[in-house]
Amino acid sequence: MAARIIPKVLPALLPGRNTIVLPPSLKSVTTRNNSTLIASPLNLPKWLEDNSHLLKPPINNYCVCNEDVTVMIVGGPNARTDYHINDTAEWFYQYKGSMLLKVIDDAHTPPFRDIPIREGEMFLLPPKTPHNPIRFANTVGIVLEQPRPEGSLDRLRWYCQDCGSIVHEAAFRCTDLGSQIKEAVQKFGEDEKQRTCSECGALAHMTPRDIVQP
Repeated sequence: MAARIIPKVLPALLPGRNTIVLPPSLKSVTTRNNSTLIASPLNLPKWLEDNSHLLKPPINNYCVCNEDVTVMIVGGPNARTDYHINDTAEWFYQYKGSMLLKVIDDAHTPPFRDIPIREGEMFLLPPKTPHNPIRFANTVGIVLEQPRPEGSLDRLRWYCQDCGSIVHEAAFRCTDLGSQIKEAVQKFGEDEKQRTCSECGALAHMTPRDIVQP
């Protein structure tokens, strides 16, 4: 997911007052005497009213916390064909509208499975599950991720739309997920050899086909 991360800044004091102004996020901040100031609750409707422009393509999401847990507010539309795989669980909540989470579920026949997450619903995705979130216009969701374990690698995997075989996989140590995904997707899209299925010879699509909003 392409996330804009709020930089860690010192809180500012309002002129003539002792009131500390917090950034519009859930981040705790460190004061000048090295004590931790816990952030106030974030009013999501107000935040969306003021910052909905941050959820437009091509970025589509905004990171409001990136400390002990990563919290992202995600808009749409956004649709790719790669499946993301990481070693930690992910929590999805749809605040407005519905989304479609495409996953590879080995306990399901066939393993390609579509999970609709509708407005007001939440879903916990198990670790190491290949997943491809499809988001639609005028929708808003919340995604929570855990820090990656030491030495773990994130992966992007493409499957053949004709025979279901793995076409290509890119692996990287997660440092800036948004830019790393963008780079991997762009590189894959420009390499016809990587996009060609070794099993059936089909050229992998770069955008999903026949997607219907649940």
